Amino acid sequence: MRKFNETELLIATHNQGKLEEIADLLKPFGVSVSSNADHGLPEPEETETTFTGNARIKARAAVAATGLPALSDDSGITVDGLDGAPGVYTADWAETPSGRDFVMAMTRTWNELEKREAPYPRAAQFRCCLVLAWPDGHDEVFEGIMPGQLVWPMRGDQGHGYDPIFQPDGYDITFGEMDRWEKNKISHRADAFKKLIEGCFA
Repeated sequence: MRKFNETELLIATHNQGKLEEIADLLKPFGVSVSSNADHGLPEPEETETTFTGNARIKARAAVAATGLPALSDDSGITVDGLDGAPGVYTADWAETPSGRDFVMAMTRTWNELEKREAPYPRAAQFRCCLVLAWPDGHDEVFEGIMPGQLVWPMRGDQGHGYDPIFQPDGYDITFGEMDRWEKNKISHRADAFKKLIEGCFA
């Protein structure tokens, strides 16, 4: 496992909220962060069929464009009763001509489970893959998982994406009903970041 000894890290995202979250996590290690937006970088096309593959595309594109080490993530939800779908296509299921509609995506997911008469509990996992890439071609990969089940109807207006129908194991509320900070402590992303910090920074 390679330790991160550099002072600057490019976070391969255009999401300001994600940038701030990561900057906060890395503050104790004296790392200054910037984003794709800061460098005027476009979003590369995600053509892989795994979370790791797509995260690696984003990290490598950022490294190639700037010469800086880069951290990227790819995440989504996998549903056992749908053979792991939507998986890497989680955001695609929500795409409409006028932007992403996750109510539509959640409805489609539940309808597909109904059509298949999927047994209860309808197990699902939020997954996050982080890739930390260096200019010399080396990278480290960290995967985080939050197991749970899908419930219907949707509950809660916190969070985003599939949160209103995802009930994490050990809880009787959905991510959509959970305080954001509480969710951030136990989420798939938190799991992956814990592994990243222990592996490369601590």
